[in-house]
Amino acid sequence: MKVESASANFETALKPSKRESKGILHYFRRDWQLYLLLLLPLSFVLVFKYAPMTGLVLAFKEYKIAKGFWGSEWVGFEVFRDIFAKPDFAKAVRNTLLLNVLDLIFSFTMPIVLALLLNEVKSIRFKRVNQTLLYLPHFLSWIIIGAVAYQLLGEGSGMVNNAIEALGGTRIPFLQDDTNWLISYLAIGVWYSMGWGTIIYLASISGVNPDLYEAATVDGAGRWRKMWNVTIPSIRFTIVTLLIMNLGKVMDGSFERVFALQNKATTEYTTTIPVLVYRWGIESGNFSRATALGLFQAVIGLALVLLADRIAKKLGEDGLI
Repeated sequence: MKVESASANFETALKPSKRESKGILHYFRRDWQLYLLLLLPLSFVLVFKYAPMTGLVLAFKEYKIAKGFWGSEWVGFEVFRDIFAKPDFAKAVRNTLLLNVLDLIFSFTMPIVLALLLNEVKSIRFKRVNQTLLYLPHFLSWIIIGAVAYQLLGEGSGMVNNAIEALGGTRIPFLQDDTNWLISYLAIGVWYSMGWGTIIYLASISGVNPDLYEAATVDGAGRWRKMWNVTIPSIRFTIVTLLIMNLGKVMDGSFERVFALQNKATTEYTTTIPVLVYRWGIESGNFSRATALGLFQAVIGLALVLLADRIAKKLGEDGLI
């Protein structure tokens, strides 16, 4: 009897379960409300993310409005050779890499440091007030931030320079000198993004096992040692994932940020790839050249993400893919 029972259980285990044999129609009938809710974001992605990709064909055509989208002459890679020969292209690539690499160093690391410090604050009310104040800049547009920056840091009538002069100092051209503009650009970017960037890290820190902190306390570890040996290793996956995703933006940058802070006195670092796409496409009407530059930018960004993911896996991390 025991042998027959074991044989029957073995045959039952080998048979496919009823759940596996059911088709997709069964689950669609059962959960049709969930699929209906999924339809809206899926439609958004298809319409605004994938449908515009048909316009990438302009990068390989000499687009003429009179001839239309499909009637324009096919020129292959001639548009790419044209933009690579432009002197503004090399300058835009250099400035885009410079601004985004520096921004990655400062704007990526500051939210981690801020999240670690906020996690050590014991007063819940103090922590919530500070979090709210730090989140607020993220909800302001770059046009507003640019206007506020010129009101505060302007050389002629800026409030900061007025205070410096009142104290006996010399006015500093924060936004009217190339080097000072670069420093101000990075500082404003850190102020704008660090509060919002702490949300993910604080959520990751909240998932750390409290037993690890208790074990570290028993071993005699202080706050700094627990932060270094427990908190940071526990959120390492989150840090690596966001770093890989941010590496894909190294060739991108923020058009609104540069456009809101630029002026005629500082032109050394304000010519970036997004600004060049705007100048060639919107201002000059050369849509083929602007599309080719945007495609080049997207391909380099994708390559950087894949490369960073491969390196992360070689170092023992999970990566994205």
